[in-house]
Parts: sequence; C-alpha cells; structure tokens
Amino acid sequence: MTNTAPRTVEDLVRVMTLEEKIAQLGSCWIFELLDTNNNLVPEKLDAMLSKGIGQITRISGASTLDPRGVAEAANAIQSYLANETRLGIPALLHDECLDGFMAAEATSFPQAIGMAASFDPSLPKEAATITARQMRAAGTHQGLAPVLDIGRDPRWGRIEETYGEDPHLVAAMASAYIRGLQGDGDLGAGVIATAKHFVAHGVPEGGMNAAPPHIGPRELREVHLRPYEAAVREANVQSFMHAYHEIDAVPCAANSWLLQDVLRDELGFDGTVVSDYNGIEELVLSHAIADDYDQAAIMALEGGIDVELPSTAAYGPRLTELVASGRLDEGLIDRAVTRTLRQKLELGLFDHAEVDPEDPARRHDAFDREAAVRIAARSVVLTHHRNDVLPLSRSSHIAVVGPSADDPRNLLADYAYETHIEALVEFSKAEDNPLHAMVPEGMEAPLDQIETFLGSMRRLAPDATITHAAGGSLQHATDEEIDEAVAIAAAADVAVVVVGERSGLTDDCTCGEARDRLDITLLGRQGELIERVASTGTPTVVLVIGGRPLHLDPYVDLVDAIMIGWLPGADGAEGLSSVLLGDVTPGGKLPVTFPRGVGQVPSYYRHHPSGGRSRWKVTYADGDNTPLWAFGHGLSYTTFSIHDVDVATPQVEATDTVVVTCRVTNTGKRSGDEVVQLYVTDDRASVTRPIRQLEGFVRIGLEPGETRGVRFEVPVTQLAFFDRDMRRVVEPGSMTVAVGSASDRLEPVQSFEITGPTTEVLAPPVCGTTVTVERTAST
Repeated sequence: MTNTAPRTVEDLVRVMTLEEKIAQLGSCWIFELLDTNNNLVPEKLDAMLSKGIGQITRISGASTLDPRGVAEAANAIQSYLANETRLGIPALLHDECLDGFMAAEATSFPQAIGMAASFDPSLPKEAATITARQMRAAGTHQGLAPVLDIGRDPRWGRIEETYGEDPHLVAAMASAYIRGLQGDGDLGAGVIATAKHFVAHGVPEGGMNAAPPHIGPRELREVHLRPYEAAVREANVQSFMHAYHEIDAVPCAANSWLLQDVLRDELGFDGTVVSDYNGIEELVLSHAIADDYDQAAIMALEGGIDVELPSTAAYGPRLTELVASGRLDEGLIDRAVTRTLRQKLELGLFDHAEVDPEDPARRHDAFDREAAVRIAARSVVLTHHRNDVLPLSRSSHIAVVGPSADDPRNLLADYAYETHIEALVEFSKAEDNPLHAMVPEGMEAPLDQIETFLGSMRRLAPDATITHAAGGSLQHATDEEIDEAVAIAAAADVAVVVVGERSGLTDDCTCGEARDRLDITLLGRQGELIERVASTGTPTVVLVIGGRPLHLDPYVDLVDAIMIGWLPGADGAEGLSSVLLGDVTPGGKLPVTFPRGVGQVPSYYRHHPSGGRSRWKVTYADGDNTPLWAFGHGLSYTTFSIHDVDVATPQVEATDTVVVTCRVTNTGKRSGDEVVQLYVTDDRASVTRPIRQLEGFVRIGLEPGETRGVRFEVPVTQLAFFDRDMRRVVEPGSMTVAVGSASDRLEPVQSFEITGPTTEVLAPPVCGTTVTVERTAST
C-alpha cells in the first residue's frame, strides 16, 4: 500500500493491525530521532516508526536545523514511513505558532495580547496566513494555536498568550487567526489550528499556572466556552487541546462530559483532540487519579483524547495488552485513529507529504517583515499622555534608557523560537526535566540578528542625538548604573525609559508559561529609575515591554506619557519606534484591565452589578476601587468624537436584529484610528447579568476633520444567556446600548425592547455582529 492513498479512511482502518492503529495515536519529539549533530539515525527510525506514527513534534521549534535542514529531515521521515512501513501512512508534523511559526528564519509577530490590542481581526488573520504558508513549506501541518483562554488574572504568566479578558474580543480575534491558519477552510493549503486550552485555563487559583479555576457552570458556559463556540461554529477549527487543570475535581484530560458531551455533542466539533504536553501523564503525576500510565491511557481515551503529545508515554504498545485483557475497548482506539487519519487525508498527505527544500515560501522575507512591523505598530497602546511630549522630534536630543532599551531578548514572547531554544537547553540540564528534552550539543538561542529598540530609534531618526544607558537589568541595578542613566536623561530634551519584563519558560524569565507572579509591580529598581529620571525635569516617556498588565499607578502623575508596547516580536522594535516618532499614530486599545494594584485582582469590566465595589462604602479602605485603565482604553495623537448614536430598531423580537448607528469624527489635527465599541446591558433579567458586555467593535482610520457613519447589526440571539434552569434563552425586556471609545467612556445610552415570549436558543452566534462603515467620508 506504499504511497497509495486509501479509498476511504474506513477502508484503511479495516486493514490495520491493532499495533498499527495504536501507533497513530502516539508521537515523538524530533530530537528522539536525531543524533547530537542533528542527523536522523536509522536505528531510531526503526525503533520508533516501524509501525507508523501519529505525529512528529517540533521538527523546527525543537532543533537547530536551518529551513533547508528542516525540510530535508521532514522529507526523510515521510520517505521512511512511505517506503519502510507496511501501510505507508504519513506522519503529521506539528509545531507552535502563537506569534508566528516557531522556527529559525521564520516571521515573528507580536504576542497574542498585543495582537488583541489592535482591535483589528484582519491582523491576526494576516499573520496566521503568513505563518501557515511558512509552516506548510517546511513540511509542518498543525499549529498549536491560538489560545482562547479568557485572561483575567495578570499574575498568571500565560496571560500574554491570550487575546484578553472579554469573550467577544477573544472569539473575534482567535476566529480570525484560525481562518488564517486553516486557509479559510482549505486544509490543502493551510494547517490545522489547535484551539487551546479547553477550558477556563485563564483564571487559575492564585494566578498559578494549571491550578484549578473556581467558577460556576453558568460562568463556564457564558464566558469561558464562548470563544470555543465561535471557533467550532464560526471558524470550523479542526483541533482542540485540553487544559492541564481540573474543573470541579475532574481533570480536563479525563473529562468525558467536557470533551464529549459539551465539545462534540453540544458544539458539534468533529476534529481531533490532542493532549497538552505530558497531560495524560499528569493524571498520575499531579492529579493522582490514575495508578499508572495504563489507567491514565484508559481514562484519556474514554474521556476523548485522540492523540498523545509530545511523545508517547501512555498511548504506547501496552494498549494491546489492555485491549486483550478487556480493560480497554478497541472501539475507542478505532474512534481516535479514524479522526486522526481523516485529517491526514484532508491535509493531502497521502498524495504528497514531501516538500521542496528550496521553496522560498518557508522563509521570512521583506513582505513578511513589513507585515510584522505594521502589526506591531498597530498593537501599541498609548495609555497616558500630557504636555504634547509625543510624538518625539527627530531633531531633538533623546535619552533612551532602561533595561529593555537595548536588549533584543526582551522583545520576544514565551513561544518565540529563540526563547524556546533557551527553555530546551535549561530543561535538558534539569534533574526533573519537564519535557524529557534532549538537545543537540552547542544549541543556543540566536539573538544577534534582532534589532533592539535603541537600534531602531537610531536608524529611523538619524538626525536626532540619541544617548543611552541601561540603568541596570530588569531585576538588579547598582547605584552607579542608575546614576549614569539619570545623568544622561538630565542632559536630554526628552527621556524614554524602557522597562518591563522578560518572557519565556526559563528561570530568569518573569512572564510566560509557568512564570507566574505574586505581585505585578515593576521588578528590581525599574520603578526607582522612572522616578529618578522624572525628577530631573526632563519630559519623560515610559515604554513598557512585557506580556501582562503591571502596577503603573505610582508613575502616572510623574511622567508625561506611558505607552504599552507588549511583546512586539523580533521585528517589532521598528513598530514601537515608528509610533514614538509619529510615523504611525497610536490606535490600539487595552484588551485587559490595568488594576491599580495586585490587591484589586481579578479586575475586569464585565463584572455583575454587585461586583466592582464594596457594599456599602464602595471603595477600598486604603484606595480606589476603579481600575487605573479600563478595558478598551487607549489614547491617540489626535482626538475623536463619537456622536449621533441611535437605535434604529427600538422594538425587536428574539429572531430579529438590533440596528445601532453612530458617527465618528476626527476632531484633531493628525490622521489616526479610533476603535468604536458597542456595549449592551440587560436592564432586568431572571438572573444577574454583566453591567455591560462588548457585542461589536470596529477600528476606523480618519483624516483630520473627517466623519464616517458606522452601523452595527446585532442578532438578538447573540444576547442570549443561561437562565435559572440552565436553558440558553432570550427573555423579553428592556436592553441598554452604549457606544464609545472604551468600556468606561461611553456616549449617552439608548435602549430597545425585546418583545414576545421567552425563547430558548440552542446555537446562537458568538461573533454575529455585522459592522458597516460608510465608504465616503464627510468633513
């Protein structure tokens, strides 16, 4: 059957031995097949692939192979499977792609939280389209992205991987990313997207990674499941990855109610569910509900996990003994292998699994770089600005100080190629190796080709006098280092202090997976550096590079501007500089609330009426109960007016659409973007409802004096909620609409009435709002 596409998947399963079926449920790391010089070892191929294999893990992201070497290794693996195994079933190769393809010489985009700040779904789709092209050209077929977790706890290090705190925004941005990866449904050209981590991973106990979330069934469905509904019903996502944690004492990896009843039966998902790395093993190691890997495998297969990643520990040859003993139903193996083979067929791997090692599509080129820079610039959020200190003059003396000003590493997110290589090296040296990683000798993270913020400022503003001192590192600084930076700032016309965190998985990182924090203050002496620079009297701009909301309240009254640059990626420094220098007007908005301090966590706009305040005194005894900056907040170098808000449909029924219109005017002297945000409040319902919830948004570019009309069309069924009997319903009653530039900056409200009986809604749209912007602007 070598190199012959099966007539149907069912035909193939029918002729497979039990051992061959089981092989399709497992995986192996690329370094399990390599020697220390990155060469494939025939004996290792025979040992691990002779019966076939389901997936190969991170052939790009876990090796130092260059793009040509990756393609050649992928081809050699596929050739072995085609010619040396009985059935010739190709392998599916997967890799990470949270912020671009995690590979050498691939394009690095802003981390997801920065992408979300753009409030422009076309950008994650564009980034994902480029990413998919590069992955397929390298022989990779599945991307472990996007993250659909609702990020509401800034202590949690993985909040950077999310699209923020709001289910509508997360659903819109993630669905766009899925469509880009999957080629708008053409898997022959795209790659499989993997929605993760299913579900409620973003609100862990104590902000600790993979700790249990404490949420009720209504919040689970109305908030945390909403983006996953959109991923299935509106973006047709083809894969899910379970979350590590437990929900109400049942680990997600062994939760058949979650993975079968909800995901497949209710949402209609028909793709594959893959394990999070070592997640099945954790049923033994951390959850302690399985006695051994045999029992863990039974639980996971019964629960609904089709493929074990990143390597085979539980879904190995011992499954044959479990079937023979009657402990495991072979039908569960058939179910999983059928789903796996179907996707390999849809990807076209049976027809053509090998790739052209010379294909330039896998490499980062000038057009991809332009996209990365542009997306980084559109992700920037200006949160505080006074005295017109920005944009910076190209003829001025600019002091660029701070620990992240000239450090390329701090621009990168936790699953960038360079940061992951660092993690593999550290893991390989640890006694308790979390990924059982083995790495080639001499492996190191390549950082020398990444332009720093300081470098980009000097390149883009060659006529400016730009001086620099680091002022210490992120976590440590001497008096002499701080004094040097302060002296440089005192002599300048303006100072830019670049602070933040380092993202990654290694011990020296402060943000990213498993890098959770007790506090959210600036680490080390960075806060002191800001205070000392501001005290010189030199106009001061703070640029924050990092992946989480930080405690910035102490500096707002001291400095002239604060700009959030997130984690812009390897090409992102130019995007940040272009905003500071005025080539791009900032237009991003906060996808997460910035609390005044860690004691206010969790703080998010979409709370219920009794939340967000202390009854009856309202505020904290020692501070303000309002956030520093609310969800949706973001300033510009120009000003805007949102006016003439009108509800064109004051009375609707459950099957109707609510139409809301407004006009937006650039009232300033520079061109710029405004994000118009539509919020809806249920004035009275049978259960408490959020004080407001985002139901539509659009980013609009306007020239000075220009006005455009905006029309929102919201399906009434999108406003459905779960009543006391846990039925999803639309109830009759009054609803309030508000339109504005942030969740706390809304125009005078309008209302509409839902009439008719209470109506049960089985599958409402999540991102069903249609937004139309006038093509012809008026002045």
